[in-house]
Amino acid sequence: MCGVRHLPDVSIRQLEYLVAVADHATWAAAAEAVGVSPSALSQGLAELERRVGVELFEPAGRRRVMRPSAGPVLDHARQVVSLTSDLIAWSERLRAASAGRVRLGMVDVAAVDHHPDRLRAFRADHPDVELTMSVAPSADLLVDLRAGALDLIVCVEPPVWPPGIEAEALLTEPIVVYAPLGTAIGPPASWGPWVLFPPESHSRRQIIDALRAVGAPLQVAADSHQSSVLREMVALGLGWTALPEASERTGEQLERGPTLYHRRLVLARRTGSVADPAVAELAARLRARPGVTGGG
Repeated sequence: MCGVRHLPDVSIRQLEYLVAVADHATWAAAAEAVGVSPSALSQGLAELERRVGVELFEPAGRRRVMRPSAGPVLDHARQVVSLTSDLIAWSERLRAASAGRVRLGMVDVAAVDHHPDRLRAFRADHPDVELTMSVAPSADLLVDLRAGALDLIVCVEPPVWPPGIEAEALLTEPIVVYAPLGTAIGPPASWGPWVLFPPESHSRRQIIDALRAVGAPLQVAADSHQSSVLREMVALGLGWTALPEASERTGEQLERGPTLYHRRLVLARRTGSVADPAVAELAARLRARPGVTGGG
């Protein structure tokens, strides 16, 4: 029939090869990760290039590296591979009559300060659900979510959302300035130096923007992914910091300054993922208003 467009016969296995090459330092390591020989990996990717009709790789000395223009193909490959993994895992649990599995990722303040009671209640109500939790920075959680290693995450809202992820606002929290005990909290021009989250952190970028907006110096003396370590650095007099108000501890030896800005935590999962009832219920509990425990 004239005008009918036929899609290329691209296999999920070929897309898996592409993701593996993107995520490993060498083709040999990528081949080992997907359980094939390097030559089979190379042949599969050459066939993918032929079927898609786009050159995905270019020579770099004796190596082949992914072209920047291959980005849309790689994004599509990640989404297809992760969603297919979701489907297979769901079907395996269904055949085994399993009660469910939730692989949850959270930033530390969400796990320790905002939601510990809801997580404990979920575990108590569903002891037969396999619940695992990863506490990590937002950027790492988003990578693992896209790769299919996590089902649900609570993270700081990123400046740009990666493809294949859907999210909803969970809560907004104040980020407060803290200084060593006994420090006079003067005008912003006198603040610092700072101990902050690492440069790749979403919160670090937001804090720097907020400090710049009020005219505070931006000298950074040290960094850590863990808010408890940052607090200890401030207690030792190494610098000032800006952290969620919820992470304050009774009796902590810090000087509290003003609220610098408000940041948003979001609940995110893969777009189009096969719905696991256990994941859906935990998400409902996390998004519920204070005092509401969620579904049954």
